[in-house]
Parts: sequence; C-alpha cells; structure tokens
Amino acid sequence: MRFDIISVLPALMDSPFAHSILQRAQKKGIVEIIVHNLRDYAENKQKSVDDYPYGGGSGMVMSIPPFAKCIDALKEERDYDEVIFMSPDGLTLNQTIANELSCKGNIIILCGHYKGIDQRIRDIYVTREISIGDYVLSGGELPAAVLVDAIVRLIPGVLNDETSALSDSFQGELLDAPVYTRPADWKGHKVPDILLSGHESKINEWRHEQAVDRTRKRRPDLLNE
Repeated sequence: MRFDIISVLPALMDSPFAHSILQRAQKKGIVEIIVHNLRDYAENKQKSVDDYPYGGGSGMVMSIPPFAKCIDALKEERDYDEVIFMSPDGLTLNQTIANELSCKGNIIILCGHYKGIDQRIRDIYVTREISIGDYVLSGGELPAAVLVDAIVRLIPGVLNDETSALSDSFQGELLDAPVYTRPADWKGHKVPDILLSGHESKINEWRHEQAVDRTRKRRPDLLNE
C-alpha cells in the first residue's frame, strides 16, 4: 500500500513515520509512505502556496496550482483509489472507515493550512474528506499521521499478532475489555480469577461482558439498545 502525503511542512511528518509499527511496516516493504513538499510545486520564485481570499476576510487560502500540479504528477505515475483531504468539517474518522481504507492500494492525502484550501481543489480532486474530531488544529499533518497509523496497523503482516488489530476497541462496535499482565497480585490489587483459570470459552465470555459493560458506561452511543 502506498500513501502520498502533500504538505507545506513535510518535516512535521518525519517522526510519526520513523518509529514503531509504521517504521517496521515500511522496512518490511508492506507500506510505502512518501511526503511531498507542496512548495516544490509552487509557480513563483517566492515558493508561496497561498493567497488572499476573494470576498475579503481574515487569513490566507491555499492556492489551486501547487496542489493540482502535484496531484496530476502523481496520477501520471499510478492510479489512486482515494484523494483524501484532512478537514475539520469532514466525516469523523472511525474504525469502520479505517477498515475500509486498509483494503485500498494507493492513497493521496492533502494537508491544509491557514484558512483552508481553495474549494475547487476539493470539488475537482478530493474523493473523501476526513476529520479526526470536532476541533481545529494548525494544519492537516497530525491528522494525516493519525489516519495513516489507523490504516496501516490493519494491513496483514504489519502486526506480529495477526489477530491483535481485530480485537481492538471499536472492532465489532465495542470498546475493548480490560487487559492485565504480570504480576497477578500487585500490592493487593489482583487480576480477575477468570483470566487465570485457563478456560478459554469462559474467558472469552467474560471479555465480551466486560466490553459491553465498558461500552455502555463510556460510549452508550455505540450500542443499539
């Protein structure tokens, strides 16, 4: 799977993709993540990628030409399944969306800044707009990193335990059950006896009950009750 991320601040993306699961996925050759500097596609000597908004108002708007030039260049090299714009007014990212996108091949992600990008880029090129929550950040780089992480960990071969991602919170529309590890007794705080019993069916039943209970208490909106 390949991600092409278009950003005016590509250095912001260095750390998220250089460690842990995302780093290993790239080293295994399962995932390719390329960050493109939008200023490399600017059409003026100043390498500016924004301009004043028509109709007045505060802030600057990211221009059409640099984005269009970069996207067109990428599309000449390969086909893309999605062109995603990270936007606070997009569809809120959830596990279902991550699952769906993990089955794609090539994805372009646009990172906005300032007051946003010219609406015509959204109308002409963007196939999907995604938000990571009802708040505004300084740019789309961190949301793009969140999206990539949520997708990549679902791709077969990325995690050492193939079943791990399938038991995460929000898979099956439930939060995950509580988890424990050694020691079994820490200063009088003990691991539930059922987890030490060795009865797999009973343990699975307990975990499901705990997941439902936790979801009911913390995210009742996820339950169809």
